[in-house]
Amino acid sequence: MSGPGSGGSGPGAPTGRGPRARLRARLGSRLRAWRSGGQAAWLRTRKPASLRTAFAVAFAAGAAAVTVLVGFLSYDAAARLVRVDEKSVFSEVVRDLRTQVQEKPLGPGDYTSADPDHDGPRDDLTRPTRTDVQILGAGGRIVERGSPVLPAGTAEQRVARDARAGHTAEREADIGDDVYHVATVALGGGRGAVQVAQKFSETEDLLSALQQRTALLAAAVIALSGAGGWWLARRITGRLVRLTSVAESVAEHGRLDVPVPVAGRDEVARLGRAFDDMLGRLASAVQDQQRLVQDAGHELRTPLTSLRTNISLLKRFDELPPDAREELLADLAGEARELSDLVNELVDLAAGQRDDDPLSDVSLAEVAEKAAASARRRTGREITVRTAAPAVVEGRSAALHRALTNLLENAAKFDAGGTEPIEVQVTGARFEVLDRGPGIAEADLTRVFDRFYRSAGARGLPGSGLGLAIVREIATAHGGHAFAARRPGGGAVLGFTVGTGQGSGTGPRTRPGHEPGGA
Repeated sequence: MSGPGSGGSGPGAPTGRGPRARLRARLGSRLRAWRSGGQAAWLRTRKPASLRTAFAVAFAAGAAAVTVLVGFLSYDAAARLVRVDEKSVFSEVVRDLRTQVQEKPLGPGDYTSADPDHDGPRDDLTRPTRTDVQILGAGGRIVERGSPVLPAGTAEQRVARDARAGHTAEREADIGDDVYHVATVALGGGRGAVQVAQKFSETEDLLSALQQRTALLAAAVIALSGAGGWWLARRITGRLVRLTSVAESVAEHGRLDVPVPVAGRDEVARLGRAFDDMLGRLASAVQDQQRLVQDAGHELRTPLTSLRTNISLLKRFDELPPDAREELLADLAGEARELSDLVNELVDLAAGQRDDDPLSDVSLAEVAEKAAASARRRTGREITVRTAAPAVVEGRSAALHRALTNLLENAAKFDAGGTEPIEVQVTGARFEVLDRGPGIAEADLTRVFDRFYRSAGARGLPGSGLGLAIVREIATAHGGHAFAARRPGGGAVLGFTVGTGQGSGTGPRTRPGHEPGGA
């Protein structure tokens, strides 16, 4: 039984989930839904960092680093030179003043500004520089104030009372809003002293203005560099952006016939051409695949229909006469064998003739001899091989052997009962198989190597119509081409060429444009 407190499902039973629990449940379900779908959608919709922006930022950052470094070094060098120059000039003034007072006894009156001729020792100090002069009398009292008034404290008064001429005391003093370098030189004998001062704040103001201008110039250079980097990145990445749009369109819609922007001769143009060529090859491969599937479906219907018909007759196998039984079993075996051959050849074509056999140096004469020996055993026909300067090419021996064997079996099929031997001619890097069969109609010469194509005279013969298509695939994979022609005197000439190799004797004589027996 379920009581009121037993957790049953009755109307009065508690649910065990209050408002907070339901809220947590809803939030948890929404979070799981976001993690499963919303997060992926958010990642898809979030725009990636622009290559143009990254390029512009990198360009501006590099320019900023160089500009700041050059500006700092330039300002530091200029400030150092200005400060050293100002200090050396002031030191020279102090040295000249000490020389004056040491050479002859001078008093405060000699340095007053009331010299009408301006040829006194004071003028020798102020003439070459902007030096401020103030005169201290005996005891350190100010005899003539400078402009501005220089400090005359205890240290300066002690120098003024000094008996040694040339005794000097130096210090930096704040006068108003300016900073001065003050030097006090004793006249000797307690007669007083001469104070000279140089304002350093003007130099610092000059350096401060230089610093501000350097900072403004650096900012302008960085801004121009960023704008230039953006413009340059736009020029460089514009084609990449268009190429990316094309790639995204192909990935989204699956269409391979979109135009690819190709311009210029740089790496981006090469990428565009390579991408365009890749799309073209991919489109061609897709078309070939679709055509192969359609043709294969069409060709498979015939043996499958025949098999179904014969299988339906097996239900009345006991009612058939012995001859009909044997004919039915032979027909079933032939249809199964034809279906098996057709499937094998379809697999070979779908694989694109990508054999596991590695590339190696292949002697075409040896390939011809082995293929002829194999065809003799399988067909019982006489096959002769003639060579003229056979080539040695880089290729796959097994694939070339199969291509030549297909041509020999094709010749034996159409020249069944013939009295003349089938001929194999190897000239340089060129194979030719010659027979005396009924030949090939003029209208069929350009189509005999198409997949599943069978001429009117060949439709009653066994075969899938893929043997010669495989020959063309192998020839193309080896840099050559397949050809067909009518043989003078009756019969056909079918063959293929291989990419030029290292020949023996006089070397390979590959003539891609020549068709034996043709016009």
